[in-house]
Amino acid sequence: MAEDGSKQGVTELLLEWRRGDRGALDQLMPLVYAELRRLAGAYFKSERIGHTLEPTALVHEAYARLVEVDVPWKDRVHFFAVAARTMRRILVDHARSRGRLKRGGEMVRVTLDEGRAGMEPQLGILALDEALEGLRVIDERKHRLVELRYFAGLTNEESAEVVGVSLATVKRELKTARAWLAVEMERGSRGDS
Repeated sequence: MAEDGSKQGVTELLLEWRRGDRGALDQLMPLVYAELRRLAGAYFKSERIGHTLEPTALVHEAYARLVEVDVPWKDRVHFFAVAARTMRRILVDHARSRGRLKRGGEMVRVTLDEGRAGMEPQLGILALDEALEGLRVIDERKHRLVELRYFAGLTNEESAEVVGVSLATVKRELKTARAWLAVEMERGSRGDS
């Protein structure tokens, strides 16, 4: 997650926004927009040219949804985690609405590499979403850690803080989650049930 000198300011503005100060939201968005844009851009890095949803539109849609939710914001890390989850949901909804359920058709490709994850395969957003939902069913914490680390862009240390576990636990559980997702994605690509 990009470091900026306004971490405390973001947290304070989130709390003011939570208390009903709509002006705090106006001050908050310029502070977080670049990071939201970076997250959105990462989702589209391997996407085909001419995709019907652009990173800027994704950020704007996420912003519109975030403004409407009643979340008890804790800090900037929590905000970016919720924002990343919101963007992932928008992409999944968009893919479904465009009829992209056919295997291999117009996919947003997400790489979970060692710098950001540790798994080589390129994964379509719908298939990845299905595998992540399967992971949520069997292990909510691993699901949450994958979401924080690879979709919200949080560091292992930030993820450990959000979830309330040790750094060693984060590393161990992410390694297990990556292996599980790789098996599920391989199974899904073969059409196994």
